[in-house]
Amino acid sequence: MTLLLNDEQKMLKSTARDFFTARLPVAALRRLRDEDLADGFERAAWQEMAELGWAGVLVPEAYGGSDFGYTGLGQVLEEAGRTLAASPLVSTALIAAPLLVACGSAAQKDALLPALAAGERLCTLAIDEGPHHAPAAVALRAARDGNGWVLHGTKTFVLDGHVADDILVVARTAGAPGDEHGLSLFVVPGDAAGLARIRTRMVDSRNAARLVFDGVRVGSEALLGAADAAFAPLDRVLDGARAGLAAEMLGGTVEAFERTLNYLRLRQQFGVPIGSFQALKHRAAQMFCEIELTRSAVLGALAALDAGDVAAPLLASLAKARACDTFELVSSEAVQMHGGIGMTDAEEIGFFLKRARVAQQTLGDARFHRARYATLRGF
Repeated sequence: MTLLLNDEQKMLKSTARDFFTARLPVAALRRLRDEDLADGFERAAWQEMAELGWAGVLVPEAYGGSDFGYTGLGQVLEEAGRTLAASPLVSTALIAAPLLVACGSAAQKDALLPALAAGERLCTLAIDEGPHHAPAAVALRAARDGNGWVLHGTKTFVLDGHVADDILVVARTAGAPGDEHGLSLFVVPGDAAGLARIRTRMVDSRNAARLVFDGVRVGSEALLGAADAAFAPLDRVLDGARAGLAAEMLGGTVEAFERTLNYLRLRQQFGVPIGSFQALKHRAAQMFCEIELTRSAVLGALAALDAGDVAAPLLASLAKARACDTFELVSSEAVQMHGGIGMTDAEEIGFFLKRARVAQQTLGDARFHRARYATLRGF
């Protein structure tokens, strides 16, 4: 397994860096927050990203995508993380698209994947129901009703849930919360009768939503994959999502670190740059080492996913755990090393700390993934 990018991946990374730097800098996120735009992201920018092919990186060419793989999408996500760009990349391109590829029928793929790849429809996954990521702890119930199903329950922290055109809902059709068997997936329209969508304004100014299903009825064609057997394919797609999110977190970590180094060179005390102080040098060196370890973990996970390596679940949890720890360390140190100005809203470094705290919890925090890693290793 190589941890080096090929020429095409390097070109994609360079293109993404130019796009996000010019089109969606941190100032764009501040504007979204201050103006409280209903969508929570710029529709025009998302369409431009789709035209660049990023919405369909994990979509097969037969459905309008490029099938460029997780390592390719990871480079786009890393650059998006550097500018904290708000977009449906994670919800639609990283999670929903590969889940439809893995579980969808021919009719479902024909109906949804070309529109997703073209940026014409938004799709998201509704899985968690509590304050923490717990893929098997699903209580939302789907009961058979004639030729269809009726859904009752609540989902929390659904990425882009208030604006998604389609929602991939994980529901329990058998067993009890905590059982891996008995989970099923359903494609539910965002405007379905009986569905209430409450936008959740996160501390990092990103989108999430609380979804309440009060007798939502869907037809038999809404079932995605086999009934009661969704956990295995879902877990594989979640591994890709965890590695992809870790790539985005890596980008935010690197940007926060580089901004901090620039500040250490600029800020003077006692007539010299504070970066010349040995204590700060040691702390910066520690951050650098942690970032490089995280970079290797992220690239390893992305490459394993593309290769279909049996170790991909282990490496995905390793990458997410490392990204959580490193982003927390670097974002905290960045704010502290910026001193008083780092605590003000006028300085952008605080946006990275806020994004770190939300991203840490999304799709499982470091504790969740260390426990999962141990379980996968048989401990």
